[in-house]
Amino acid sequence: MIAMLSRFSAFSRAALVLGLAGAAASPGAAQPVATPVQAASPGSGLQIQWEVRNRFRLFREERDFLLHAEALRSATVLASEQALGVQSDGRGWARNVVGRLCIDPTGRVNEPCTRDNVKESYLTPTEHPVTVRLTGAIPVGATCAWSFDDGEGPPRSSTLDCAEPINLRVHYGGPTQVAVEVSSGADPALRVTETIEVRDIFIAGLGDSIASGEGNPDKPIALSDEGFCFRSYLGGVQGQYYRPSRAGYKGGRACEAPETLQVWQRQSAQWLNPACHRSLYSYQTRTALALAARFPHLAVTYLPLACTGATISEGLFGSQRARECVITKSGAKCEGNVNAQLAELREALSAAKRRQPNRTLDLVLLSVGANDINFSGMVADVIVDNATERTLFKRSGVIASLDDSRAALQRELPQGFARLREALKPLLGGDLSRVVYTAYGNPALAGGAPCPGGPAGFDIHPAFNADPARLARVVDFVQSEFLPQLKNLAQCSGGVLCRDPVADRMTFVDRHQSAFAQHGFCARSANDPEFDRQCFSPRGDSFDPDIVSAASQPMACGIGASNYRPYLPRARWVRDANDSYFSAMTYPQGLPSSQQPTDIHDATWGVLSAVYGGAVHPSAEGHAAMADAALPAAASVLGLQSGGPEVVQEPLPPPTMVPGSAN
Repeated sequence: MIAMLSRFSAFSRAALVLGLAGAAASPGAAQPVATPVQAASPGSGLQIQWEVRNRFRLFREERDFLLHAEALRSATVLASEQALGVQSDGRGWARNVVGRLCIDPTGRVNEPCTRDNVKESYLTPTEHPVTVRLTGAIPVGATCAWSFDDGEGPPRSSTLDCAEPINLRVHYGGPTQVAVEVSSGADPALRVTETIEVRDIFIAGLGDSIASGEGNPDKPIALSDEGFCFRSYLGGVQGQYYRPSRAGYKGGRACEAPETLQVWQRQSAQWLNPACHRSLYSYQTRTALALAARFPHLAVTYLPLACTGATISEGLFGSQRARECVITKSGAKCEGNVNAQLAELREALSAAKRRQPNRTLDLVLLSVGANDINFSGMVADVIVDNATERTLFKRSGVIASLDDSRAALQRELPQGFARLREALKPLLGGDLSRVVYTAYGNPALAGGAPCPGGPAGFDIHPAFNADPARLARVVDFVQSEFLPQLKNLAQCSGGVLCRDPVADRMTFVDRHQSAFAQHGFCARSANDPEFDRQCFSPRGDSFDPDIVSAASQPMACGIGASNYRPYLPRARWVRDANDSYFSAMTYPQGLPSSQQPTDIHDATWGVLSAVYGGAVHPSAEGHAAMADAALPAAASVLGLQSGGPEVVQEPLPPPTMVPGSAN
């Protein structure tokens, strides 16, 4: 693919000279003697092949699409993610792409969007760029006379060496007839024909933090090797502890030197959409991108709307609190609330139909339900072990009981799903099979068994310790009650009543769950990155407890925190609290002012910075495995052929590290 690009620019210059726009020869010009033409026989092997260029239309620049098209060639999404992770030295491919999109950080679609130097309507394209080439046993030195007829005006024509591909833009909404006459020596010219008709599919991504890509900032936080002081709720010097600071932060790092959040946030991680922690690593984005890469006659118009923290009521139907602020050169821009996802989708569809009445929504990717049963409250109940923090968090509702979640699973969630079905049906022509509901993976299984618990992976905060008994109960609830009920709700089965069990049944995906059973947050491997093996202790003593020495080096291993790489392959596909802090180090800036800390050393900030960046959420590898599971289902719903290779369930061999890498 990339080798072909070197010939594209040569054609572009030739097209201007040879009149691809279809200018006719002047009446007085001498006309060439007609050459006999015959249709190429099937045995000649000559064919016209074509593909849509930069066909994942969220990307403004073709180089970003080609990176994935090449990585996905005969590979799973998971294998491509692992390869790109190594290629980027663990810093992640998205850090260079997130600033080159047709959707801005506030979530607004750029209309028009300039893609590869051409202004296009993102939601309602009128044409698509394609590459056309002749393949087969082409005679050496043969000349090709091309003709492109879309029925609107005279055909466009050009004559080139047959080895040269042709770049052009074709009308969307109807076929373009292509003919080429292949001339070589004195032999009669051979005529080959083909029809180009691009299918532009419109995909929307809806749901919660699993759908948005939480845990995987497009540009992760840069860490300092020095320490930063946090207080705990105990107060006093004994309640202070040091953890790695943000690189570039010039303010006070000691607890006695309070600073405001505004100073700290200038070094924040970057997201496709900070308010919702939308990420290009999300399984929804990777599924849509893989469809574009695998099917060359498609163009994919993708609208990501999922938002971390969303429930069916607050998030899909109603607005919700923003997670983080958009950081600009002039400072932070905080919207406060995020618009309801269904309202945003309806507005986008209405705007598209005003310009193109036949424009329809082809596919919805959906994951929702965990927040409706307060899954984060169950996680807090498992990992918050210190008595002081447990008491405070129970009073504030941060910690939830398993019984409360079970009650919500039996009552509120079925009601919410029924309401959601009725809202989605008119957007999809009454056919909910075009909703691909992808279930969650159990985050706390490794080797097929529940994680053992303990502080490992959660020692970023001194109050955290995954209690084994509480963890085992939650794992069993998720596996035996929550996940089966989600399947029943999506498929109108297991006693779940739907108005029309056939039309109301969503396409359900859970084939990734067996893979996740091997790769929960406690999974470890000898092939994990060296920093993980050296510095994230299985005993839970990763950090220096001495507040004097930890101020200059908080890691007990003595290795700088800046050597952590969030996007290198590892055994765990679920971020633990250490990963969350080291990748995103987030404080929910969208919270009301009454809940904001007095300064960034505050105890509340210390807790939330350890978990609000995506603790107990899939890593980029986990999302890639989910995309591998969702891809065949999405392709089937769209009437396409197989979505590609099966999901890889085992870790890859040890990666070859980039020369000079700290890992």
